[in-house]
Amino acid sequence: VVSVCSKLYVHLHNSYLEIDGGVENHLEMGKKLLAAGQLADALSHFHAAVDGDPKNYMAYYRRATVYLAMGKSKSALPDLSKVIELKPDFTSRGNLLLKHGKLDEAESDFKKVLKSNPSSKEEQEAQSQLKKSDEIQRLVAQAQSDFTRRDYGSAASHLDIIIDTCVWDADSREMRAECFIQLGEMGKAISDLKATSKLKSDNTQAFYKLSTIYYNLGDHEMSLNEVRECLKLDPDHKQCFSHYKQVKKLNKQTQAAEELIQQEKYSDAVSKYESVMKTEPNVPQFILNAKERMCHCLSKDQQPANAISVCSEVLKADPENVNALKDRAEAYLQDDQYEEAIKDFESAKEHSENDRQIKEGLERAQRLLKQSQKRDYYKILGVKRTAQKKEILKAYRKLAQQWHPDNFQDAEEKKKAEKKFIDIAQAKEVLTDPEMRSKFDQGEDPMDPESQQGGGHHHHFHGGWENFQGFNPFGSGPFNFKFNFN
Repeated sequence: VVSVCSKLYVHLHNSYLEIDGGVENHLEMGKKLLAAGQLADALSHFHAAVDGDPKNYMAYYRRATVYLAMGKSKSALPDLSKVIELKPDFTSRGNLLLKHGKLDEAESDFKKVLKSNPSSKEEQEAQSQLKKSDEIQRLVAQAQSDFTRRDYGSAASHLDIIIDTCVWDADSREMRAECFIQLGEMGKAISDLKATSKLKSDNTQAFYKLSTIYYNLGDHEMSLNEVRECLKLDPDHKQCFSHYKQVKKLNKQTQAAEELIQQEKYSDAVSKYESVMKTEPNVPQFILNAKERMCHCLSKDQQPANAISVCSEVLKADPENVNALKDRAEAYLQDDQYEEAIKDFESAKEHSENDRQIKEGLERAQRLLKQSQKRDYYKILGVKRTAQKKEILKAYRKLAQQWHPDNFQDAEEKKKAEKKFIDIAQAKEVLTDPEMRSKFDQGEDPMDPESQQGGGHHHHFHGGWENFQGFNPFGSGPFNFKFNFN
């Protein structure tokens, strides 16, 4: 039965290879899939090619190439050894060993090629690669010496040359990553560490370093992603687990704060970001990020004095922070500091020319500055820009009673009171009408025909005090003023 089954398997397998185009077809398909980055599918075809022709050195070589691309160098080496066994003058294994930084083994392979009566082309290539291997060994020794002496710039320069040849050498990349960390070039360090995390299997240290770099850059989300990769490989990794707890807590607090901002609960969001700063007081970037968001919240919450203070702290550390410039500009507008707002919007525009919000903010600030040089209804009533309707009416009633012309007997004083009373009445009309107040807040005076941008109705008073005869500041309809003072 076993004999029959075995024969049947061989027959079916050979039939499959014939139908599928045989070994050459598998090699060709595998090569295309490898070029497309579909490593698993490519590996399946090369497995089939090896099974179909166990003496085809190219099938082993292609399969080894896929293993190396997957970071499985241990699986690749037996296939490369099989290649040398089948074809002693094959230099590609030496080339692959050289790319992996296995200099002694690569040198041994190139020497074997030279002893195997190679063709002139293969001999020339082997000699060239042998010379290159010797040069790389010299550079490795120099880089290690530079690194020991803490000459990280020189070490990195030598490692650049080494890695140009030894592209899959994890050790060289790890050393260069450490040089970049010491030199403060974190982007380059991240690039090398990401490569080493793939070149070395179970490289928990690379993931831990990546997580700590992102953490110190203030990127809690990326830090959390990398430390999770470490714990997938080793759930009991002490450094990664301890770091994971810290990052997770910080991430949770930050997400909660951002949710509060989305819900427009700005005061609660400020408190949450204060908690973030207590959780991590030693990483400057987290402090800066938290203050930037607090600056935004305070501006949105109509707390101009506090917003200006916090935003200024952010801008002292990061003068080109566009978000802080925009938020401080808005706070300046709330505080009637129009010229300061214009300066901030102009600075923000220099760093972000196409930001529509900045353009609109700058135009609004310029209108408000121009408006402030004419009439300011908030100042007329003595209320803040954030005042509610109830406060506005209370201020209006008090001033209307104070400046009613009937209170004055002297002709000059009466004339002055009439003008004042009209201003007070106009201020009340504008600020208690949502549409007119919105226009005024955008820098347009609804009572000034010249500032109207076409269309609509104009709520302005014609003439003088005579048009207010019978006007009731305490309600609607005709009313004759007569104040009795006890």
